[in-house]
Amino acid sequence: MSTNVLRTPDGWWAVRAERAVRIETKAVTTAELIADRAAVSEAAASDDSGTPVADLVALPPVTTPCRVVAQMVNYRSHAKDSGFTGDIPPTFFRKASGSLSGPHDTIVRPAHVKFLDYEVELGLVMGAPLPVGTVVEEGELPHYIAGLVLTNDVSARDVQLTKTQFYESKSYPTFTPTGPYLALLEPDDFAHLLNLRLRLNVNGVPRQDRTLADMIVRPAQALTLLARFQTLDPGDLLLTGTPGGTALKAPPKPVEKIAALLPPALKWKAFFNGQAKNPLYLREGDLVTATIATPDGRIDLGEQRTAVADAR
Repeated sequence: MSTNVLRTPDGWWAVRAERAVRIETKAVTTAELIADRAAVSEAAASDDSGTPVADLVALPPVTTPCRVVAQMVNYRSHAKDSGFTGDIPPTFFRKASGSLSGPHDTIVRPAHVKFLDYEVELGLVMGAPLPVGTVVEEGELPHYIAGLVLTNDVSARDVQLTKTQFYESKSYPTFTPTGPYLALLEPDDFAHLLNLRLRLNVNGVPRQDRTLADMIVRPAQALTLLARFQTLDPGDLLLTGTPGGTALKAPPKPVEKIAALLPPALKWKAFFNGQAKNPLYLREGDLVTATIATPDGRIDLGEQRTAVADAR
């Protein structure tokens, strides 16, 4: 069974139901904690009654600096929403690790961003080096992946689309809420990954709800493709894409064909005039909640609750 770990300003904790036991470790970084699994196991098996989880302040369980890499359009439902047809080439992009924030921290919308979107994503936390040229077989995942985290790949769509700039549009501070838990996996847990269900609500209204079975490029293949050009190290983070249900959706085909005839400036103006009528984008005062778990609770990454506020 997986072990949930919580990080607070006071250190690391092994979570057991509604209580947590302090992990006696000198680890400061996520990579160091992964290397000290004995201390995690000892705390998880301890007779200590622990501390109520509700009394602890959760920090992102992935420490920075680290590499943050993400997969683009990696769920069939998201591909459909985005207007893609046929085969979709696997694509990766980077996010600044400075965008990582806690699972209950406020998402801050920069003043120049009008169209703020959400993307619930499963994060893979590396447990071993992935050198360039590595080929990862399905049965080797437990060697490379130490654990999982719940993330939200918050996106400034107007920056992303007009500049075709993923790095900037997804890297502002607070644009990657992470946690609350780092679920450290046992080898048997990997057989249950496709049962993980990703859910995201805004103000209590469901927006996204899919399992990993909807995923196009699954973790072992993703690591193999990424290793063609990118090294990863323990503690680095790979976001594996989001299901359908985001605020941004492709325009209807007739509208898209007409827009293609317009000069770029007019095309974007028409597109964003239409997006301004879309009520699904995040606004100040919204509350985003997200979960990732298997139906039987074998793997449960906890719940994020993040409010949205405009930059002051």
